[in-house]
Amino acid sequence: MYLLPLQSHYPEALTLSPFGVLRELQCELGQPIYVVGGYVRDYLRCKPVKDIDIVTVGSGLELARRFAERVGPTEVSFYDNFGTALVRANDCAVEFVGARRESYRRDSRKPIVEDGSLRDDQLRRDFTINALSLSLAADDWGRFIDPFGGYEDLARRRLRTPRDPDLTFSDDPLRMLRAARFAAVLDCFIDETTFAALERNRDRLPIVSPERIAEELNKMMMAAQPSKGWLILFKSKLLPLILPELQALHGVDRVNGIGHKDNFFHTLKVLDNLAELSDSLWLRWAALLHDIAKPLTKRFEPGIGWTFHGHEDRGARLVPQIFRRLRLPQNEKMRFVQLMVQLHQRPIALADSEVTDSAIRRLIVDAGEHLDELLLLCRADITTRDTSKLFRFRANYDALEARIREVEERDALRNWQPPISGELIMETFGLKPGPAVGAIKNAIREAILEGEIPNDYEAAYAYMQRIAPPLLDRHPPRA
Repeated sequence: MYLLPLQSHYPEALTLSPFGVLRELQCELGQPIYVVGGYVRDYLRCKPVKDIDIVTVGSGLELARRFAERVGPTEVSFYDNFGTALVRANDCAVEFVGARRESYRRDSRKPIVEDGSLRDDQLRRDFTINALSLSLAADDWGRFIDPFGGYEDLARRRLRTPRDPDLTFSDDPLRMLRAARFAAVLDCFIDETTFAALERNRDRLPIVSPERIAEELNKMMMAAQPSKGWLILFKSKLLPLILPELQALHGVDRVNGIGHKDNFFHTLKVLDNLAELSDSLWLRWAALLHDIAKPLTKRFEPGIGWTFHGHEDRGARLVPQIFRRLRLPQNEKMRFVQLMVQLHQRPIALADSEVTDSAIRRLIVDAGEHLDELLLLCRADITTRDTSKLFRFRANYDALEARIREVEERDALRNWQPPISGELIMETFGLKPGPAVGAIKNAIREAILEGEIPNDYEAAYAYMQRIAPPLLDRHPPRA
C-alpha cells in the first residue's frame, strides 16, 4: 500500500468545493471545524473519496444548516436525536457532528452524549486510522492532527483502538465487525491486544441489530480477499453468533483413516477465487453459501467414502432462512443466491462425464439469464492444490464451457420459454386450466430439450397436435 509521506499540513487534501465553503463558515462563525476519519485516511492512501465527515467544536446541526444554505440546492437530512446531519452537494456527501464525548449503558449501543473537544471526539472513534484529522481553520489550513499514532498504524497496516479495546468494543460491539471489515478491505492485521478483546467481548454482540450486522458483512464481502474478514470472525469466535451454518463447515471427520476436506477453508478459498472473477455481491454470497448444507448431508459409505448427496438441494432451502435471519433481501437477490446454490453441482458433474446435448440444454434452460454467473461460481469451486489435477479439472471445464456456448448458440436457449404457451394449448383443444394442459406443455418442453424436435413454433405445434390426444386420454379434461 502506497502512503503519502508524513508532514505537518496537507492543504492539497482540501481542494474539493465543500472545503472552501467550510473555510468561509469557519471564519464567520469562529468555531473550530475539522475533517476527520475516512476521508483523511483514504487521502493518505491515495484513494480519494467524496464522503466527508466534519466535526466542529459547537453545534454540528447549525453548521450543517449554514452549509446547506450556502451551497444551494442540496439533499439535506437532519438527525436531531443524534446531533448529526448529512448534506449531499456537488457530488459529495458531507456529514456533520458536534465534537462530543460518549458513555454507554450495558444494554444499548445508543450513547449518552455530552459536548466535548476534538480529542474527545477522536477518542470515541473505532480505530486510530479513523481518528486522523485535518484542520479547516483559515490560519491553520490542512494541519494534520494525529493524537493516537494512526499514521504509523496505517503505514504498518495495523488496526488498533484509540483507547482500551475492551471499552471500545463493549461500548459499541458493532466495532468488532468493523474490525473484521477494515482488516479485509484495507488488507490490515489486528494488533494482538485489540484482537484478544474481540473474543472477550463477543457476548456483547447480541445488542447489535441484524440490519447493522448485515451492512458490515456486505461491505466485508466486497473486499479483494473477503476470506480475511471471515477468518477473523472465526478465530475470534464471533462467527457462531453470526453465521453458525458456516462455522459448522469447519473440521474433518475420519472413518477407517479416511477423511474429507475441511469444507470451511474450502468455502473461503472458493469465495476468494470468485472475488477475483466478479465484483457481484450476491454471487459472492452464493460462493459463501454454496456448500452450506454439507454438514447436514454428510455420510460415510463403505467402499465409497464420504458423500454429501443432495447438499445443493438442502442448501438452496436454507438460503431463505439465512437471509431472513441476517436481514438480507427477501427478493430476487435472495432467489438468485438460492438458484446458484441449487445448480452449482450441475456444471461440475457435467465436466466429469460424457456430456450429452440434452444435459447441456437443461442446464442452459434452468440457469436462464444467470448462466454466465453460474459458470463463474463453478470455476471458482475448483480448489485442488494438486497441480496435475488442477490442470485436468480446468481443461475439462474449458471444454464444457465451449460445448455450452456451442449448444446455446445453435439452439437459441438463453432465457428460453417454450414456443407453445398454456393459453394456446387451452384455446386449441378447448380446455380449462388443469393437469392436461401441464402434461402437454411439459411433453413439448421435454421433446425440445431432448433434441427430438427443433426449438421453434412450427415444429412444436405439429408435435403438440400429435401427442395431445393420448395425453388427453390419460388426463381427461375437467367437467
